[in-house]
Amino acid sequence: QVQLVESGGGLVQPGGSLRLSCVGSGFTFADFPMSWYRQAPGKERELVGVISARDDNSNYVDSVKGRFAISRDNGRNKVYLQMNSLKSEDTAVYFCNLLSNYWGQGTQVTVSS
Repeated sequence: QVQLVESGGGLVQPGGSLRLSCVGSGFTFADFPMSWYRQAPGKERELVGVISARDDNSNYVDSVKGRFAISRDNGRNKVYLQMNSLKSEDTAVYFCNLLSNYWGQGTQVTVSS
């Protein structure tokens, strides 16, 4: 069955960086676009960005453009979210997603001094 497992979250100071990873299994990873979502306390889950299956085209929500970057390694079945210039409002649980149907367990990112 499809499994997505995120890692790499933690506590970081404002202005800092984190790199999240997600490894997928149970499907042909290279055939599918992959997405990152986040859910902040008391807020709805929102799409952060998406990367295409093979040509590395990516799109992002306006609030993270220029700060976040999604990449993937199809040989390792992994997708990454590089987060730079982090702000307190980036604090959330981050999830990777396949086809809007399959979710990982999430990884907590806390941006605080």
